[in-house]
Amino acid sequence: MRDQLEDAQKHINDGYGRAQHANRVELPKRFYKDVGVAPVDGGFVVTLDGRQVHTPGRKIPVVVPAAAIATIMAEEWAAQGEFIDPASMPMVRLINSAVESGDETIPAFRKEVIKFAASDLMLYRADAPQELVSEQELVWDKALVKLARHFGVRFQPTIGIIHQAQPQASLDRLAETLDGENLFVLTALVNITGLTGSGLLAIGLWHRLFTADEVWQAAHVDEDYQIGLWGQDEEAAARRAQRRVEFDTAVAVLDALRA
Repeated sequence: MRDQLEDAQKHINDGYGRAQHANRVELPKRFYKDVGVAPVDGGFVVTLDGRQVHTPGRKIPVVVPAAAIATIMAEEWAAQGEFIDPASMPMVRLINSAVESGDETIPAFRKEVIKFAASDLMLYRADAPQELVSEQELVWDKALVKLARHFGVRFQPTIGIIHQAQPQASLDRLAETLDGENLFVLTALVNITGLTGSGLLAIGLWHRLFTADEVWQAAHVDEDYQIGLWGQDEEAAARRAQRRVEFDTAVAVLDALRA
């Protein structure tokens, strides 16, 4: 045991520990006092001491189409202490990602959501135990029925993990629902899709077929069943809480753009 502890001490700065140390050292100092929101041509911007913010990578001016989004970003900038910690700024990170991606990525973002929908979380079911089967049927079938009725599509759920092709007409119809959506909508939808494993839930959320809480519950049917059996691991709970922050941030973008 002593040898193991000594070895661990020698490598305390390897991997995760080193990354954490680097993050502590390399966080930039706060360089501004005042944070504001201002209207400009094409939308709204956040200002730091009167100067418009830019993305950290390509230094692109950040203009968002809704005042509510700019306000959340400004609140994140204002909440920074002596150092600027990007991990505590989910809206700023999401919007910077969208701006740096550029409009040229819109077709790829649409395809990404539909790709997930074609192999959606809700379409692959367990065959046992019965409690999980019943919970999947209760939550996921209800969601699929709403989507089918609203969009005039149909799905073919399957048991197990072997790929089941979905009707191409249904996928084409869902793709049509994303035509004309802007970069910020699609960035939010791609993030929600990745966090939930479901393009169908993301599309349904955008079209107000589901609430955010309903989407989150549907995305975690399997995980919640396992928690009910074995309890929740502390690290897993922390990761889930962080994912929920990212999810809620993307939902806030959609809410602001609807308004």
